[in-house]
Amino acid sequence: MADQAYDVLGIGNAIIDVIARSDDDVLARENLAKGSMSLIDEARALSLYETMGAGKIISGGSAANTIVGAASLGAKACFIGKVKADDAGHAFTHDLRATGVHYATAPAAFGPATARCLILVTPDGERTMNTYLGASQNLTAEDIDPALVERAKITYLEGYLWDPPAAKEAFVKAAAVAHQANRLVALTLSDAFCVDRYRDEFLNLIRKKTVDIVFANEHELKSLYQTGDIDTAIAALRDDDTLGVVTRSEHGSVVVTREETLAAPAFPIDRLVDTTGAGDLFAAGFLTGLTRDANYLTCARLGAMAASEVIQHYGARPEANLLDMARENGLL
Repeated sequence: MADQAYDVLGIGNAIIDVIARSDDDVLARENLAKGSMSLIDEARALSLYETMGAGKIISGGSAANTIVGAASLGAKACFIGKVKADDAGHAFTHDLRATGVHYATAPAAFGPATARCLILVTPDGERTMNTYLGASQNLTAEDIDPALVERAKITYLEGYLWDPPAAKEAFVKAAAVAHQANRLVALTLSDAFCVDRYRDEFLNLIRKKTVDIVFANEHELKSLYQTGDIDTAIAALRDDDTLGVVTRSEHGSVVVTREETLAAPAFPIDRLVDTTGAGDLFAAGFLTGLTRDANYLTCARLGAMAASEVIQHYGARPEANLLDMARENGLL
């Protein structure tokens, strides 16, 4: 087995987030399904950007947000994702490295611009995302550094990455390399609409043990097993004999194994501002706890704590020092 150099390696779409306040009238006028994530082309991205008005710009992407959260919790973290050598790509690279995350994926010299996600946040804190994948969808198997994967305790893959065919190959290669090195592979289902597109393939990844850990929220899990009942979905996940982690918003989370189902409470908050990144940061806490050999309930509490921090401000990256928070709450 290779020497471990990293706790968590994230592989996902490298995206610049543009976050703006909005209201339900804007969503209706733009024909946007509230709370959804939609893939859009460059022309639609430019049009919607004009509609949004002033917004906060920060590097993002689901797996990248998770990796930044893990780094804030003191984990040794690294990331693989594709940008173009343009202004947005340079900004993404600088922001990510500034958090202490190792990031060395070569940028593309040609082709589509760096990806961006336009996020409209309504007063109830719900976020509606419209993503132009751009350069991020040109991630290929060649961008996967086997030595990096072999030296990471857990490789974390985002479901959004299953859209581009070349990135899908990169995903599968990374999982194979990780298992050959006796490492763990985690998958987040990312979005119910993503699950609708790739349900059979995601189930195949779980049942063939390509992934060892699955993260999902209630909507994603119900979509995966095509049921409107969360208890039925959890039972199906248990039958598939994987480590499942299901987030349930203010109702906390459930950790599912073949042997038991454990419920963990949500972490208290003062004010809900923006749910963007809640699932990403929950995964950051859970995975960091797992690399520290914490029990599943402690991992879930750590995830809930990290999620609680990010939903109390705009943006999907932590603003507080999560490691200090974890220590204050006796979780690390």
